[in-house]
Amino acid sequence: MQTLAYGSWPSPIGAALAAAHDGHPEYVGFVGDEVWWTEPRPAEGGRRTLVRRRADGTEESVLAAPWNVRSRVIEYGGHPWAGTVRDGVPLVVFVNFADQRLYRYEPGGEPRPLTPVSPVGDGLRWAQPQLRPELGEVWCVLEEFTGDASTDVRRVPVAVPLDGSAAEDRGAVRELTGARQRFVTGPRLSPDGRRAAWLAWDHPRMPWDGTELVVADVTDDGTFQQVRTVAGGPEESIAQADWSADGRLLYASDRGGWWNLYRDGEPLCPREEEFGGPLWKLGYQWFAPLDSGLVAVVHGRGATALGILDPETGEVVDAAGPWTEFAPTLAVHGQRVVAVGASPRSAYEVVELDTRTGRARVIGSAHADAADPTHYPEPLIRTFTGPEGREIHAHVYPPHHPGYTAPADELPPYVVWAHGGPTGHAPLVLDLEIAYFTSRGIGVAEVNYGGSTGYGREYRNRLREQWGVVDVEDCAAVALALAEEGTADRDRLAIRGGSAGGWTTAASLASTDVYACGTIIYPILDLAGWATGETHDFESHYLETLVGPLAEVPARYAQRSPAEHADQVTAPFLLLQGLDDVICPPAQCERFLERMRGRGVPHAYIAFEGEGHGFRRAETMVRALEAELALYSKVFGLNPPDAPTLELAG
Repeated sequence: MQTLAYGSWPSPIGAALAAAHDGHPEYVGFVGDEVWWTEPRPAEGGRRTLVRRRADGTEESVLAAPWNVRSRVIEYGGHPWAGTVRDGVPLVVFVNFADQRLYRYEPGGEPRPLTPVSPVGDGLRWAQPQLRPELGEVWCVLEEFTGDASTDVRRVPVAVPLDGSAAEDRGAVRELTGARQRFVTGPRLSPDGRRAAWLAWDHPRMPWDGTELVVADVTDDGTFQQVRTVAGGPEESIAQADWSADGRLLYASDRGGWWNLYRDGEPLCPREEEFGGPLWKLGYQWFAPLDSGLVAVVHGRGATALGILDPETGEVVDAAGPWTEFAPTLAVHGQRVVAVGASPRSAYEVVELDTRTGRARVIGSAHADAADPTHYPEPLIRTFTGPEGREIHAHVYPPHHPGYTAPADELPPYVVWAHGGPTGHAPLVLDLEIAYFTSRGIGVAEVNYGGSTGYGREYRNRLREQWGVVDVEDCAAVALALAEEGTADRDRLAIRGGSAGGWTTAASLASTDVYACGTIIYPILDLAGWATGETHDFESHYLETLVGPLAEVPARYAQRSPAEHADQVTAPFLLLQGLDDVICPPAQCERFLERMRGRGVPHAYIAFEGEGHGFRRAETMVRALEAELALYSKVFGLNPPDAPTLELAG
């Protein structure tokens, strides 16, 4: 074991390696007996391909570049594909990112468009397709822009002809209901096909604040009638709805303070843990009913497990295996359950559970160690005490290297990671970006600050009208606690985050003296601008919950915005932004930087063409990660052997 200063350890985990393994499989489904899913390709411009697992266990990418299976509905997207088998041949429909059209595809042929391109605003978008071959249709959610503004939009369940007759004709798309709410999920059909259920909500609510569970009768020709609300409301979030095999309505509701499962209004397994989560993408699935009457569930408190729930007894039996986190995607076929799981030692992989034997195994996108796993960090699950004695959940990743240690009298630098959302959480999984820092001798602390999901509605509601306060305080409390207990160097603390985490980072630099520097990634910086047209429709009223109504508390918007307090930022920072970002647009960064001009605060701004909200291209991720390491090296006085240079302007 060699002795070398923190931040100077040589590491086999480079930025290119971390970028190559960014992203994970998503949107699993069955096509006949085969399992299919989407998977990222960072080296191919960040596109997502559709992967097929054949009966012999081999995997193949179904669609070659440039096909990109990804929906832009509500900008964060939704389930973008569906498949079945007809005459022994797979029939698949999918959304292509570039033009947002719905396509039909059969292996051996070329994809054929099913929907038109609209010249109005941001056009027509589709999500959660469900094949109805007996009707010759695809049922899905249509997001249709009616003007040029981001809020000139309507959403409705529709039926798209499978024969391509709507490829140039919007009028050939059949709307399934005349009911109008701002947001809807795709309709789920009862086993007998006579009822459909979906979720709906309106501004200013977000789906984790309050949604309605809507049910309609379905006629023989596929028309919805007798549309009625059967559950939910302004203070009840229903995260998902489906039907049991015997035709009873299942849904995940937080009416009791936690997202628990209900069947026809009766709780199935009341626990202080979550069987649902925040609906950031249409088509997320935390549960899936089996033909046997059992229900596959993704559930937990903080972390999540894959289990099988017996609705008659309320008992849940979890799948055995190394996985400590499961993504909100499930598919079932017969007695087979497919999910996507990960752990602190393995990235997300496709997992199949056989409910007859209880055996769980990896069947796709199998984790393979990209580097010697002895270089991976060893996370600690911690609970800290914040202001007013409130609990703060965090994952602490100390510096770790199998061949190096630091001098006994040196404390390590630490970077606090603030997750996005802010209604979200940091999962406890292997992340090579974290390993990139810890293997060089820089600690990382992921903070699930008040407002995070996974700990019940009360914890989530801590951020109501307190964004920029509770998140900032909680991150600072963790950073200072690590310093006070001798885990971290008080003079070498940093903070970083993207999106809402970028907001928390910038707000922390503007309102505290805790951090020596920060990395701000595609952030929100100006609340008033974001609330008055500088973001997309889905989140255009989000701040009414997070901050308060702008008309009632305009001073609060100015008081908390980093853009209004650029004069209070004195620590060096790195600002990273995608130029195609419509959620957190570059205009906010530009205003912030203009107000920093001439103040002598060292900083760097790197803008990436062709990148939106969330970097997806390998070359972008490499440059961003290396620039971040360069910032810490310069500010903390580190000397990693592969440190790139970063010019900081004053």
